[in-house]
Parts: sequence; structure tokens; C-alpha cells
Amino acid sequence: MEYAALGFIILLVIIVLVLMVYNYSIHKKIDTFSNLNQRVTNLNVLQDFMNTLGDNLSIDEKIEKINDVLINKYSIKYSTIVVFNGAEYEVKASNVESKHWDTLKNLQSDPVFADSIQTAVPKYITVENESEKLPYQKMEFGRAKCAMFFPLYIDNVYIGYWIIEGSRPHEFDNIDTTILEVVRKNIVTILKTVQSQQTLENLVRDDKFSGLKSAEFLYGEGKKIIDKSTTSAICLFKIVNLPEINERVGRKTGNDVITSMSTFVKNNLSPNYLFVRYMGPKFAIVFSGVETKGAFEFMNGMKRKMENLNIPYNSEDEAKKDKIVNDYKNVGENNVINNNINDLSNINDKQQIEDAQFVKPMVRMVISTYYKGTSLDGALKKLEEFIDKSDENSITQV
Repeated sequence: MEYAALGFIILLVIIVLVLMVYNYSIHKKIDTFSNLNQRVTNLNVLQDFMNTLGDNLSIDEKIEKINDVLINKYSIKYSTIVVFNGAEYEVKASNVESKHWDTLKNLQSDPVFADSIQTAVPKYITVENESEKLPYQKMEFGRAKCAMFFPLYIDNVYIGYWIIEGSRPHEFDNIDTTILEVVRKNIVTILKTVQSQQTLENLVRDDKFSGLKSAEFLYGEGKKIIDKSTTSAICLFKIVNLPEINERVGRKTGNDVITSMSTFVKNNLSPNYLFVRYMGPKFAIVFSGVETKGAFEFMNGMKRKMENLNIPYNSEDEAKKDKIVNDYKNVGENNVINNNINDLSNINDKQQIEDAQFVKPMVRMVISTYYKGTSLDGALKKLEEFIDKSDENSITQV
């Protein structure tokens, strides 16, 4: 009987040991699965970040989308990104009601986060019970009960912070801060990348004489429109005799040429197409979703009309105009800028004298295809190099 009891006890011990080994194995598998699942989540978040960078969105839209990714992927109750814009701190993205933003955008002034900003180390704060409030909260009591503050730095320069908040005391006690540190670095990377886009967007200007946007518009807001189509036709044209008009007639008349040409093209162009002053005497048109052949035929007709424009001398250039006309009368040489008088046999012909009081633009054009996802700047640079090789007033498809 004693041997039977002893055997039974040994059997129970063996069963317990087997169960312990089994439970340990299951626990390890769960940990492995959790870690693997976390890695997958992190990779997905990083992929979402990269996709957001490539989206045709404004700076603010990109940051808001990134914040939404963080909230959804990590099940964060509240997430807010605050950035210094050069003049003040502003909330760039948040799922917190806007009535609380005045408090959230001034946390850098709160003593509770001073050491975090100085040392670049995240700060975790929490209340002990539901009746308490966090140190930085002014009038709100029930929204957040714990928070983690992450200062953001670009090249060792403090530029703002990311703060996540929970609705329960001690909610973030066991959170994996290593993962959040990776997220913080990704946020900084995103902010650093979009700085270039923001600089580009800030460079966009309305040109004084043409009334058109500057070329930078094409690489920011304009690209959203352009990339709705897989391919588009791009045209670069140059007023080849503009420098000569500026020199021989006057810069005021040259400015009038730019204004007249821009107005004429804009009035004959669909608002669906983008027309900008590229640089100096050069202008760019993007025909979104249009084949190059169709754009070539249209611009060929436009070129003839553009070169038939009679642009009068600016009143401030009257003295030069009179001199040119008198030189034409007295010397008998074709000194007029438009080079449209070939018959010099009748020097005092009234029509010829009237023609001498106007300038005509000469235009060189080149048209090519732009493919979505490629460098628009590179494509236009190539056209610019092509158009600068010759001052002939021709149109070319490349």
C-alpha cells in the first residue's frame, strides 16, 4: 500500500513537472508571438510613415495622418504633436478637442517637463486616483489621467514635443518605452523631411508682371493635380527676344511683353492646366492627363497667335521709341526690334512707321511627356537645357 501511494505521488510530481514545462513552453511561444506581432506592427507603422511621406498632401495633412497612424496602431487614447514654427508653438496634429489646445501647446513652459526638455529624456506622469488631475491641467479633470512627454530634436535643436495621454491612472506603467522611442525618432524623421517641402511651399510667389505662380508651385500644390494622371504633357516656352527688347527699347516695355503674353495664354488655356512663370523669359505649362501630340497641336496654333501680338511701347520708353523711329526714317536701316520690315525701298511708308512703334515677341517652344512618380523638376530642367541651345523661334516635341 505504501509503495502504491509513493508511486502515485511520484506520478503526480511528474505530471506537475510536465505541466510546468508545457506552461513554460506555451509562455515562451506567447512571448515570441507577442514580440513578433509587435515587430510586425512596428514595420507596418514605419511603412505607413513612408507611404505618408510620398502622398500628395500638405505638410499639415501629412503630420495629421501620421498622428492618426500612431493612435490607431498603438491604441493610444490621446496623441498630440506640437512644433515650433519659428515664431510660436503650434499644435500640428491632435485628437484632443481644440478647446484644450492652448494648454497643450504651452507645455514647454510647464516646470514638470523642464528636465525632460533639457535632458531629452521622456517624462511619465500619472495621478493615483480618479479625483486628481495632472500638473499641467488647468480646467479639465476627467479627460487624461496619465501622460508621457517626448521632447523632439532635429540636429540637437529642440523643435517641439509629442505627448500621449491615457484616460486611466497608471495606464502607461507597463508600456514598452523602447517602441515609443522608435516612434519618436520616426516622428522627428518625418518632421525633418517635411521641412524641405514646407520650405518649397513657402517659396511660391505670385509674379508681379505675369500674375502667375512661380515654378515652385508645380512641385508642391500643383503636383497634387498633376499626379492625378499617369502621364501629362509638359511645355516650356521662352520669349527669345525679351532680352533684346529690354536693352534696345526698355525694360518697361519688356515687362509689358511679359504681361501681355501671360494674359493672352492664360485666357486661351483651360483652368485645368497649370501655367507658371518658370524663370525670366521662360514659362511652363503642364497639361494634366493630355497626350503630347494633342498639346503639340494646340501650342503650335498658340505660337502663331502669340507671335502676331502687337505690343505697344510703354509710355516710359517713348524717348527710345522716337529715336528708333527717327533712326528708321533718316538712316534707312531696320533698327526696329521686331525685324518685320523687309522692304526698305520706301523709307517713309506710313504703315512701316506705325509698325516700328510696336514690338512682337518671338517664341521658342519644346514639349515632352511627364510620367507620374518621376522627377518633374528633372523633366523641366531637361527641357530648359534643350530650349537654351537655340534662340530660334520654333516648336519641338521631344
